[in-house]
Amino acid sequence: MSASKRQAIRDFKERKVSAGIYVLRCEAAGAAWIGVSRNIDAQENSVRFALRMGSHPNRDLQAALRAHGADALSYEVLERIEDPDLSPMGLTDELKRREAHWLAALGARKLA
Repeated sequence: MSASKRQAIRDFKERKVSAGIYVLRCEAAGAAWIGVSRNIDAQENSVRFALRMGSHPNRDLQAALRAHGADALSYEVLERIEDPDLSPMGLTDELKRREAHWLAALGARKLA
């Protein structure tokens, strides 16, 4: 294995991963769904893939996609949580707390 490939692998393993809160909106349906992720940067890709495959666990969101198409769904990161001092349990608690805030603030539904 070349030195540059080893370095690329090392860099990937040491990258900073941000947790956060996101919203999926379907303007045509007038609906919004709030979700949380421990890797917010990869979450949009994950959600859109599950929707394309028809395997997303949220049936209402899947139905909105079928009814209005992929272009009707927008994805937005609402908040990033980048506190390196949070333990895994602390991060889980913070994500739940912030999710509850955004659910109330936007009048949205919980994604999962």
